[in-house]
Amino acid sequence: METLNVGMIGYGFMGRTHSNAYRQVCNFFDLKRQPVLKVACGRDAANVAAFAKQWGYESSTTDWREVIARDDIDLVDICVPNNLHKEIAVAAAEAGKMVLCEKPLATSVADGREMVSAVEKAGVPNLVSFNYRRVPAVTFAKMLIDEGKLGQIFHYRANFLQDWTIAPDVPQGGPATWRLDAAAAGSGVTGDLLAHCIDTALWQNGSITQVNAMTETFIKERVHAETGQTQPVGIDDACTFFCRFGNGSLGNFESTRYARGHKALYTFEINGEHASIRWDLHDLHRLEWFDHNDAERLRGWRSIHVTDHGGEQPYMDHWWVPGLQIGYAESFVHQVADFLGAVEEGRTYGPTFAEALETQKVCEAVLNSAASGQWVDVTSGAG
Repeated sequence: METLNVGMIGYGFMGRTHSNAYRQVCNFFDLKRQPVLKVACGRDAANVAAFAKQWGYESSTTDWREVIARDDIDLVDICVPNNLHKEIAVAAAEAGKMVLCEKPLATSVADGREMVSAVEKAGVPNLVSFNYRRVPAVTFAKMLIDEGKLGQIFHYRANFLQDWTIAPDVPQGGPATWRLDAAAAGSGVTGDLLAHCIDTALWQNGSITQVNAMTETFIKERVHAETGQTQPVGIDDACTFFCRFGNGSLGNFESTRYARGHKALYTFEINGEHASIRWDLHDLHRLEWFDHNDAERLRGWRSIHVTDHGGEQPYMDHWWVPGLQIGYAESFVHQVADFLGAVEEGRTYGPTFAEALETQKVCEAVLNSAASGQWVDVTSGAG
């Protein structure tokens, strides 16, 4: 089997999930190239060396430019704070590397456009890691929508709730809490959590044309983890928005880090002419289904356990026997398998940088709407 040499830039939570996917993918999927973990890169030499040893990377470095300059690196995987995505991705594309980038694409639409231009000019395969698309039940929902099982779509609603930033002594900035620092993250829950909901919605239900949003920052000042100075908080702790889709349906989205009791509650529900579906990350293998075409005396919500083999339900024939579950980590394995399989066959695989730019446009329009208190057109209100 030929090899595909990976350079990983970043060694935090996402660096672990991506590394695990590269290590597992050829055990379960038939690919022509075996990912090889060549080099891991991070700012702290000792920590990145320990990460490299734990996950089986051949070497480590603190200089991402060194990774990109290496002739033996085929794919650059970007798992660093959002404000660093553009510079690394553009340099990797210009060096002719395949690029896989964690979400969101960038901190702004303007930066995202530069990234899209770079990968398209270089002609390199590219992907943004919106992994929830690759949960089998979520992919199955997309299949049912595309088959017309729901008929005309009327409503799309989604939320993503967490509770980890409620305490005022949680700092902002630094390796552990950079998501609370606007300089590194760009935005708060909008770019971090709602970006997932928006990407899934665009994939399943088509374009979003208008948004009307409100945001709130509940704790106005926090100590910066690196400087020790108290400074204003620039990210959004909570965001709710309404929207109109291009197909005429209405959307309702909510995200917060102030929902006590919720660590990662991501749900969506879609109501159509003939049927409705809903999904919950906490029970990620189940797709709830209501079909109005059922006989009236049998009509009601049913629970579909998405673990079947034979191709009628996605991905599961690569794993165990029907009825046995997989989990969060495997969504990244599916992502790598689909991406590398598409590259082998000369196909594009989404979300590409260009597709992820559409999510970035919605996020930016949401923040602009919250600032103005008015409805905002996505095309004119983003970048």
